[in-house]
Amino acid sequence: MKVAIGFDHAGFPLKKVTLDAVRDAGHEPIDLGTNSADPVDFPDYSEKVGRAVQTGEAERGILVCGSGVGACIAANKMKGVFASICHDTYSAAQGVRHDDMNVLCLGGRVVGPELASALIKAFLEARYIGNEPGGERLARRVEKIHKMESGESIS
Repeated sequence: MKVAIGFDHAGFPLKKVTLDAVRDAGHEPIDLGTNSADPVDFPDYSEKVGRAVQTGEAERGILVCGSGVGACIAANKMKGVFASICHDTYSAAQGVRHDDMNVLCLGGRVVGPELASALIKAFLEARYIGNEPGGERLARRVEKIHKMESGESIS
C-alpha cells in the first residue's frame, strides 16, 4: 500500500526511521516533507497527507510533529481523514481495526526510534474489521462519525 508521510521540524528527526519502517513493512512511502529541521507549520503537512488520503493517492498516512497533537487536530479537520495520535501499539492497531483510522500521528519529541517503528508496524499491519461478519457494531459507529463529519445529527 502507498503511505503518505509528513513531518514538521520537530518530527523531522524521526523521518528516516519512519520511511524505513514503512519500507520494512512492505509498503511504499510517499515523502511529503519537510526536508530539514528548519521551522515549518505542521498544518501544511497535515493538509498534504490528508489530501493524499482523500484523493486515494495513498491508502494511509503518517504525520509526525512535536507531540503529535497539532498534526492530529489539523488532519481531522479534513473530510474522510480519521487521524489519531498513538503512542502505544494497541491503540495504533485497534484504531484501524475498530475505528477505520487511516492516519497515524506520532510525537517526535515523545517517542523514540524503536517505539516509532513498532507503532508504524502495528498501524500498517492492522485491517478494518467493520466490514467483516460480526463487525456490524463497528461499522455502525464509523457510519455515525461520517454523519457527524457531514453535519448530520446522530441523536
